[in-house]
Amino acid sequence: MEKFESIANLAWEWLEDIAQCSQTSRPDTEGVTRLCASKEHAHANEKLKTWMSLSGMQVRLDNAANLIGRYQSSNPNAKTLIFGSHQDTVPNGGKYDGILGVILPIALIHHFHQKEIELPFHIDVIAFSDEEGTRFQSTLLGSKAIAGTFDPAVLEAQDINGISMRDALTSFGCKPELIHHDAYDKASVIGFVELHIEQGPQLEQANLPVGIVTAITGIERHTLSITGKAGHAGTVPMNLRQDALVGASQIIHMFDQLCKREDDLVGVVGKITNLPNGVNVIPQQTDITIELRSPNDESRIAARQELLENIEKLLTQYNLTYKHKQTYEQPAVTCSNSLSSALTEAVSLAGIKPTHLFSGAGHDGLAVCELTDIAMLFMRCTDGISHHPDEAILREDLMAAAEVLNHFCLNMKEE
Repeated sequence: MEKFESIANLAWEWLEDIAQCSQTSRPDTEGVTRLCASKEHAHANEKLKTWMSLSGMQVRLDNAANLIGRYQSSNPNAKTLIFGSHQDTVPNGGKYDGILGVILPIALIHHFHQKEIELPFHIDVIAFSDEEGTRFQSTLLGSKAIAGTFDPAVLEAQDINGISMRDALTSFGCKPELIHHDAYDKASVIGFVELHIEQGPQLEQANLPVGIVTAITGIERHTLSITGKAGHAGTVPMNLRQDALVGASQIIHMFDQLCKREDDLVGVVGKITNLPNGVNVIPQQTDITIELRSPNDESRIAARQELLENIEKLLTQYNLTYKHKQTYEQPAVTCSNSLSSALTEAVSLAGIKPTHLFSGAGHDGLAVCELTDIAMLFMRCTDGISHHPDEAILREDLMAAAEVLNHFCLNMKEE
């Protein structure tokens, strides 16, 4: 156990250090803000380069601003096992979302390097440049690049200062026109494994440090614009009103009940715009966003169909018209049976009861699955909090995760 404590302590030290690479002056209270191709990203990469090099890794920056460290096998023709996660954060996010899945694998490889442990495959650890999409509103930049699915049109996306992704990557030292050259060869990759905080409360409730992910949720988003008729709130009789906000409230309640019927469905109405939004004016137009998630695409699609049918019925009852648009859809991704079984065995070898759960959040695996098989290991986080300065983990859970990944690597065979 001493070696896993040493790995965990090193990872803890590095996590605290890299949290300072933030636009915020006090990451412990204000959270971490680190955006793609920013000076904070560059500062973080310098630290990661140092730690990767100390761990015996060859380091390179690709043209999508992914930092990649390789722990080389003595067999130059060996295949590659990829670990990694994203370095970027949401505004005022936590210290562990994403970066945990970069730091702990490097700390583990540092141990391998010190003990001169050789493996029959290469290990690449990737710090993906941009998963959250905070700066350019386009998610999974880094992971799409290595998977060979990056859309060059996204390079024209601009941040709030009018700087394009193309220009930002160029200033960062990349050649964005060559991103398509950075895709991995499918035949050379064994698989992709991501360690990530759970971002939910299930492991904490089960008193378990880690769990094996079965699937990454499918996501779809919609906008709904409901139109009624404005009028004086004191003079128009209730039975003659066309109140767009009342119609929206009925939709929100219906959608909430729909999502509560099945364990693998979650949804939210996250944004509401109400016009004219006067204290004594009947609302004429209410716009809402609707997001629906499930690791089961059939359940999600069936829920969508029921949602749309109910929208039509409810708004007709209230004499309201509407415009609907589906704005986004990302199918669910199922984790590899073979890789997940290997993780399950590693969890058991660490003396931990294996538990399986699905991810209700999106991850880089949504893109990497186009390249290779994927697996995920969740680690407990305090109160299930994520995307918030209060995001927290336990040092002993880092030890447990280090032991699991150690068993996983040492028992993995080159395929």
